[in-house]
Amino acid sequence: MNSAFERAMAAFEPAHWPLAVGFSGGADSTALLAACASRWPGQVVAFHVHHGLQAAADDFERHCRAVCERLGVPLVVHRVDARHAPGDSPEDAARRARYAAFAEMARADGARVAVKCVALGHHADDQIETLLLALSRGAGLPGLAAMPAQARRNGLDIHRPLLAVAGADIREWLAGRGLPWIEDPTNGDARYTRNRIRSVLMPALEQAFPQFRATFARSAGHAAQAQQLLGELAAQDLETVGSPPRIATLQTLSRARQANVLRHWLMQSHGCAPSAAQLDQLLDQIRACATRGHRIHLKVAAGFVERQGDFLHWYNIPPSPKTLL
Repeated sequence: MNSAFERAMAAFEPAHWPLAVGFSGGADSTALLAACASRWPGQVVAFHVHHGLQAAADDFERHCRAVCERLGVPLVVHRVDARHAPGDSPEDAARRARYAAFAEMARADGARVAVKCVALGHHADDQIETLLLALSRGAGLPGLAAMPAQARRNGLDIHRPLLAVAGADIREWLAGRGLPWIEDPTNGDARYTRNRIRSVLMPALEQAFPQFRATFARSAGHAAQAQQLLGELAAQDLETVGSPPRIATLQTLSRARQANVLRHWLMQSHGCAPSAAQLDQLLDQIRACATRGHRIHLKVAAGFVERQGDFLHWYNIPPSPKTLL
């Protein structure tokens, strides 16, 4: 057991059984599925999301069925409409649709037994691409933390056991087993920022800083740890300011802590995240809120933050002006 891929798989222990593997048919998910099926025969199921975004999507499904038959792994397929809304990121829309599909498949009869744990084939190169993409967008700590090795999403435990393994190492292991995989034709589309990062920045970093995968991953780990601490502080502050937050209590906190707890409140209570500009506007309004007649009405994410009496409320649709005090 010498390869980085084999060491990573030896260290991987799923939280629950049966284990589902997100299976696109690409090299990374094929290697992950094959290794899991070999190590835990009869306890693994493949989840394939048919995005319907490409003419070749049906061919992808047929390929996945053939590989699963060869490996003796049951396959569950879920079709989604992953088209993005105007102004939305195509990648983000597809990602949300994919995780929602995993949750649906976990409850489907095709999974035979309810699935609580999904393993994904994201690897070290994906992690660095995610970090660089976050930097290109001016992201804060949540973005700089990149992808966690373990997470909870839509009621499922998500595992990424290959985050320390380079993509080339995975393909080398897979090639030695004679298993076929498919290449997503959109991976070469330069319209997508992630693809430009992969084709231009990653080779340059490899040449300039050969150890960049390990050092960048360490920085992402530091960001993740700092974000965890901010999350714990936000939870404590939310107990103090309340949900919905009381404006006068918010005003006793520093601006940074106000921003931290408001982000936490919006995400925990309403599943939305404000932009940096929206949050700055909201903080300015909270600072200026010195009288009962001060009105707060701001667009935040897909809804609005409103002042009602002494409290802040968030709505998908703003309330009638009659309710505002």
